[in-house]
Amino acid sequence: MAKERTRFVCQGCGAAYPKWQGRCDACGNWDTIAEEAPEARPAGPTQKAAGGRRLEFVGLEGRAAPPPRILTGIAELDRVLGGGLVPGSAVLVGGDPGIGKSTILLQAASRIAAAGRRALYVSGEEAVDQVRMRARRLGLAGSPLALASATSMRDIGASLEAEGEAALAVIDSIQTVWLDTLDSAPGTVSQVRACAAELIRLAKSRGFALVLVGHVTKEGTLAGPRVLEHMVDATLYFEGDRGHQFRILRAVKNRFGATDEIGVFEMTEHGLVEVANPSALFLAERRGNVSGSAVFAGLEGTRPVLVEVQALLAPSPGGSPRRQVVGWDSGRLAMLMAVLEARCGVSLGQNDVYLNIAGGLRIAEPAADLAVAAALVSAATDQPTDADSVFFGEVGLSGEVRQVSQAEARLREAAKLGFAAATLPRRVARGGRGKAAPDGLRLNEIGHLADLVAGFAAATVRRERPRTGSRPATMEAESD
Repeated sequence: MAKERTRFVCQGCGAAYPKWQGRCDACGNWDTIAEEAPEARPAGPTQKAAGGRRLEFVGLEGRAAPPPRILTGIAELDRVLGGGLVPGSAVLVGGDPGIGKSTILLQAASRIAAAGRRALYVSGEEAVDQVRMRARRLGLAGSPLALASATSMRDIGASLEAEGEAALAVIDSIQTVWLDTLDSAPGTVSQVRACAAELIRLAKSRGFALVLVGHVTKEGTLAGPRVLEHMVDATLYFEGDRGHQFRILRAVKNRFGATDEIGVFEMTEHGLVEVANPSALFLAERRGNVSGSAVFAGLEGTRPVLVEVQALLAPSPGGSPRRQVVGWDSGRLAMLMAVLEARCGVSLGQNDVYLNIAGGLRIAEPAADLAVAAALVSAATDQPTDADSVFFGEVGLSGEVRQVSQAEARLREAAKLGFAAATLPRRVARGGRGKAAPDGLRLNEIGHLADLVAGFAAATVRRERPRTGSRPATMEAESD
């Protein structure tokens, strides 16, 4: 029998190497490769697996009803999960330190326990007294939540095996749990993979919902092997700045609901408070008479959200102008500026350009192109956009404005918040799939980005044209 050689695994991405090296070729990180014991190999094609049995294949049609979901009592969290926690599922929650991961999970577990369900909270980073202090600060001291502080996978597994009626188990965090059968430190690739696999097996066999808290790297991705995200049923990310009161919980993977669904929360002294109408909150401090501002009718998952796009142009003191973007793709901004200059004659290259999505929300859909273009042209012409108008549409390299999905939902959200007009692609308004606009909402359909620029140019001319019957200021000065 051949001798099993030890292998060296990157603790950042999970790439394996036959010998140690300083830099990982897969992720580019330094000093992340550590030696690990070899894993047991599965039976090969010439080796017969001992104790195997033949599988019984069944059809797609089944008589068993889906299990009822476990409501957390937090509507925004239930929305992101697709309607609540599914018994036997595994959910991974990631985010920056101090963003609110432990806070929202403690609130959800306490509400589930208060509803008469058995909820377990295992902390590997804090002692039980520390969790109690946070619970008192959040007003949850009277909740019948079961707390424990442990890092040994053997102890946690035995405790979960003994729990027969548990509905929820929270492990905070998976990077602190270790298995004594592996010769590696907690948080390494092999430890995270083995501990997560054992916890998920217990959740599937016992029927309780499992929630794992995961650390993130400095790039904002979940630390540990990518296989961890494939093992779980749902992956949720907390977005936002710790210095900002808003928190965005986004589902990047969900086997039981829509992906890219978001929940909006506000961090207060009593914990995370859900925001039922995020559009009104994002637009609460908007000033409609300022140039460089446009309202984008976006879509996050199944929820239409209106946010303000802000653009600022300033003369560049140096030779290379700056491009600073917050909440949007910087590469797409460069493409949009090139289209404005090449196709519409709007000169932006000699200015510093600053773009911001107000409220801390990050926009990824191409439908924001038209709103960003409106904000840029508004800033370049010093002409404010219509305060009662929203924008959405994708812009192509030739300057054409392309249609986007679910335009009706975006228009309904704009009409609900009192907007009177919407600038959108032409085919959405006239095409066979387009529907009538909501009552009181006027549609401004455009087919090319030049139509948008021409509208700002006409408004600028009307603003600068002298009023009828009045004389220029120089003539009045000479007559005096």
